[in-house]
Amino acid sequence: MSRRNLLRGAAIGAGAVALPSLLAACGSGPGGDSKTIRMGSNSSDAVPKKAFADAFAAYEKQSKEDRKIKVNTVDHNTFQENINRYLQGKPDDVFMWFAGYRMQFFAQKGLLYDISDLWSGFQGFSDALKAQSTGADGKQYFVPYYYYPWAVFHRASVFQQHGYTAPKTFDQYVELAKQMQKDKLDPIAFCDKDGWPAMGTFDYLNMRTNGYDFHKSLMAGKEAWTDKRVKDVFDSWRRILPYCQQGANGRTWQEAAQSLQKKQSGMAVFGLPHVGQQFPKEDQDDIAFFPFPEIDPQYGQDAVEAPIDGFLLAKNAKELKNKQSLESAKDLLKWLATPQAEDVYLAGDPNNIAVNSGADTAKYSPLQKKAVELVSGAKQISQFLDRDTRPDFASTVMIPAIQKFIGNPKDVDGLVNDIERQKKSIFATEG
Repeated sequence: MSRRNLLRGAAIGAGAVALPSLLAACGSGPGGDSKTIRMGSNSSDAVPKKAFADAFAAYEKQSKEDRKIKVNTVDHNTFQENINRYLQGKPDDVFMWFAGYRMQFFAQKGLLYDISDLWSGFQGFSDALKAQSTGADGKQYFVPYYYYPWAVFHRASVFQQHGYTAPKTFDQYVELAKQMQKDKLDPIAFCDKDGWPAMGTFDYLNMRTNGYDFHKSLMAGKEAWTDKRVKDVFDSWRRILPYCQQGANGRTWQEAAQSLQKKQSGMAVFGLPHVGQQFPKEDQDDIAFFPFPEIDPQYGQDAVEAPIDGFLLAKNAKELKNKQSLESAKDLLKWLATPQAEDVYLAGDPNNIAVNSGADTAKYSPLQKKAVELVSGAKQISQFLDRDTRPDFASTVMIPAIQKFIGNPKDVDGLVNDIERQKKSIFATEG
């Protein structure tokens, strides 16, 4: 199955075409084994997969009811692209997903369990975290587990070797890229085969050019993509494209991060885990980052992209029709909301940051501590393009649009006109 067909499938929802077995849950149905909790996981990469296995094992060990977790792991991109039909079909009891708009969208469609009763007993979560876990109806549907900031990552040793200085402004960023090119480096590791990595660059360019409020409004479908402010974003992007790795639409995020690790490229706009998971343990201390540079002084570097990942209950899970099975699934969520649950996970995957204020930060690496400083000092926090807008708009419009721009950045007018036309059609329909 081609990527384009997968993307089409993500937007179609539960239609005539059956969902491939890629995301098929294998539950026992109502009245089955109520102590076995079925978990839909998108953590297919080795590091988080092992860390989650450790966390789930810790839950099973402390469970007084001898509850077990059966994990259904699916390739990360496949999971995202098929999530709509997965939730409308035969989903697992609990599944991994994202906070903010991406959660609210499915809550509005009636595909998530209201867990407000659990939230009344949660501790250690800020009001901001609760807001990101709350649907448009004011009810909670999401248990946050960790977050990670996006920034411009590099190897400290490469900067030291060449005498590079972290740029504060976009002009300085361009000049640094030019120097890296002279030094025989690919200045900016760049990729978009997976469809989402380049969205991070768009988000930062937009928030630095037009501010956080405009960015959020644009993602909500309330602004015109033909607005000069949006064209300015793509014009800035065109300035740095000559210094990005060529052939980005054919490169995976893992390959781009590995080029940074191999000292073939100088910088990369990524989330903390994307870099950390591709660096061997002996190289971890060499990972460094700086905030995406300022474009307009009135917005500075105020906004930080820091997606929150966590867990939800699928309303269509057949097992959850059974009262005991629902009780088991909620028991797991209660445990996942504890500092201890986060501590176990982060011991195996130090590329994320705990969300619970009671989590043990004593063992945080210098990189993690710097990440905490970046996010805690932000005036605004965004979730990521494909989490801050409708999933169908992100998958069927923005993924191909950004890939088209990367392949041919000359026709910005044609690009934004096409996006705007499709946006009007999608946002005119009921979520």
